[in-house]
Amino acid sequence: MIVCKSPREIAVMRQAGAILATIFEKLQEVIAVGISTKQLDDLAAEIIASQQAKAAFLGYRGFPANICTSINEELIHGIPSQRRLKEGDIISVDLGVVYKGYFSDAARSYGVGKVSAEATKLMEVTQESFYRGLQYAKAGEHLGNLCWAIGDYIGQHGYKVPQQYSGHGIGTALHEDPNIPNYGLKDSGIVLKAGMTLAIEPMVMMGVGETKTLADDWTVVTVDKALCAHYENTIVITENGYEILTI
Repeated sequence: MIVCKSPREIAVMRQAGAILATIFEKLQEVIAVGISTKQLDDLAAEIIASQQAKAAFLGYRGFPANICTSINEELIHGIPSQRRLKEGDIISVDLGVVYKGYFSDAARSYGVGKVSAEATKLMEVTQESFYRGLQYAKAGEHLGNLCWAIGDYIGQHGYKVPQQYSGHGIGTALHEDPNIPNYGLKDSGIVLKAGMTLAIEPMVMMGVGETKTLADDWTVVTVDKALCAHYENTIVITENGYEILTI
């Protein structure tokens, strides 16, 4: 069941999204060669606590950290550790908070030091695909058009999206209806309504586009070790279009 949020609820989610935006600003300042992903996790935890919020991921289905840090061939759900970033890495950071009972969720991909042209292009296409989808983020539009626009743009550049992982509704739970895949058919799916809150998240892979989960039961990697990128924001559908809550 899809629950449209009231103006009061959206206001709280806007506050939750602002906390994420602050965290990403700080992470972007410190992501560099030599820093460990555990240090990034610690920094995020410190900011979350200072805002009287809670980490949405910590303990979720047993996840052991505050944020997800996925490097290079790691698509999603990487666990922070003592691993240190190296020159040329791509790191995707996915994080969420719960504030006054409402969730926000977002992800960004960053290049570490000087990255390759192909890595830069991958990150740019991933982010742009999100905005291509937003052309259809408005009341009265079919969700399938948004999903189609994301997948079509990614496919034009020869990249792949995972079939088994997708975006989602969000609100009083981290994952709510509807499911939002990064591919779709035009004029299909539910009709969007004002007040719907959605986490839209293109996950993009070079190579053959097949994945597997590592022995930690969380980290999803490409089977051919191809590079990946991830970009996500929480949005709300409005009467006139959309508002991004996590920027």
